[in-house]
Amino acid sequence: MPKMKSNSAASKRVRLTGTGKVMQVGSAMRHNLEHKSAKKRRALSADDVLRGGQAKKLKQLIQK
Repeated sequence: MPKMKSNSAASKRVRLTGTGKVMQVGSAMRHNLEHKSAKKRRALSADDVLRGGQAKKLKQLIQK
C-alpha cells in the first residue's frame, strides 16, 4: 500500500505545533502592505490558533 500524502494546499496554510495545536498565518499580509499602518501590520502578522471542527479537519489533511 502506498504512503498517504498530506494535502499540500493545507500544509502551505497551516502548521502543527509540538503540542498538536493548529496554527494559521494571519490573512491580508501578502501584498498592498504600504497602505496599511504599522499597527495594523503588527496585528495581522500574529498567528492564530484554530479550534473546533476546523482544526480537526485540517489536522487530518496535514498528517503524514
